Amino acid sequence: MIWQREASCKDMQSVDWTIDGLPEETQKLLRSYVKDVTKIYGSELEGIILYGSAVRGEFLPGRSNLNLLLVMSSYDLATLKQYDSLHTRWSKDQVVVPLFLTVDDIQSASKAFPLEYQDIHDCRRLLWGQDPFVGLKIDTRYLAAEVLQALRGNLLRLRQRLVEGRSTEEAITILLALSLTALLPALRGVQRLLDRPVLAHADPLLKDLEAALAVDLTGLRDALLLKRGEISPGQKETPRLMDRYLEGLTRLVTAAEARIT
Repeated sequence: MIWQREASCKDMQSVDWTIDGLPEETQKLLRSYVKDVTKIYGSELEGIILYGSAVRGEFLPGRSNLNLLLVMSSYDLATLKQYDSLHTRWSKDQVVVPLFLTVDDIQSASKAFPLEYQDIHDCRRLLWGQDPFVGLKIDTRYLAAEVLQALRGNLLRLRQRLVEGRSTEEAITILLALSLTALLPALRGVQRLLDRPVLAHADPLLKDLEAALAVDLTGLRDALLLKRGEISPGQKETPRLMDRYLEGLTRLVTAAEARIT
């Protein structure tokens, strides 16, 4: 699904845009952010791109981060340090440190990281300046390897972090959200590799792969509800939820490896 129209935005300087499904308060915040960034970087800045949940219509105020990419003409240590004041100002408003990339970076890195760059390409919004993703051809020859690495790596890191966090209720709650958030782009990668429609929203995405891979993903759906704040399992049920999540994730990884390799 392409959310950004494939049209030239070379001379776009306005911040008069709207993003469907994103709270107006958050959009006002982003407009202020754009003004601050353009003031700091001036002619060094070529574009500002928003991607992730804020564009997919799954942004949760107070829970989701705002993911941004700054397209620079060039950068060095001094350029990066200029962002210090912006980070101090905006980190408390869910704006994470952006990706700093040149147009050449995007063209070359898309070959090394096809999963991440395809996900940005398919679900992005230009906030200011030029959009280097227009017309970008992403080399997907190594997509399968990166998808499988992301799936298996997610499972291994989750086990490790559970031990580090001593499997407390607080640790489990945090880790479920982190694991699922990192997992969703990989699941869209699985859809691409299986030649299925790539679904932006998490609910239909999980349902589609549950059918395509013939696996029970109840644990992942429960984790999604927890992440959204729609359920509060409590001290006794939270470990059981993690058990269901681990079982579902393990089945998912095994089934994906069998189908993709």
